[in-house]
Amino acid sequence: MAGTPASWPLRATAGHVKRVFLHPGEVHFDDGEAQLHTVLGSCVAITLWHPGRRIGGMCHYVLPVRVGTRLGPLDGRYADEAMEMLVAAAQARDTAIGEYQAKIFGGADVLALTSSTNETVGERNVAAALRLLDHHRVPLLVAHVGESGHRRIFLDVASGDVWVRHQLGSGERPPTINGRM
Repeated sequence: MAGTPASWPLRATAGHVKRVFLHPGEVHFDDGEAQLHTVLGSCVAITLWHPGRRIGGMCHYVLPVRVGTRLGPLDGRYADEAMEMLVAAAQARDTAIGEYQAKIFGGADVLALTSSTNETVGERNVAAALRLLDHHRVPLLVAHVGESGHRRIFLDVASGDVWVRHQLGSGERPPTINGRM
């Protein structure tokens, strides 16, 4: 379905629908009365949704792993630690992480890494998401990743639907608008 973020379906209910915007490094897990939003470039968002319980969450991480020793609490800026936070949130709700469905977004070619592999930060972030989901045996339903530019995504926790608007970088084909995923 085409549309702009302003026309995306913001559920109207008798009760209050919580709208949460995730910044880089943030993780949020909620019940069906929440709508989670974020904007991504080379960062990656993993969305998780439990079809039976209609609960889920999202993380927005910046890098695949932390360089150096972790001395403090988990930090959602790193894929492996953000995933640990999602696993803990699922367990706190008496569910196993493997009961969720995953969708991943982002990983655009925005920043080049200086490495012998010539992989971009976005490519390494996407590889980390795939590796972590496989490790935890979470089925991946959708991957809208790579290319360039930025994405704005919106997860409706009640339905598990994720809406994506992908704006490609300058000099590339016109912006694309993707609907529900």
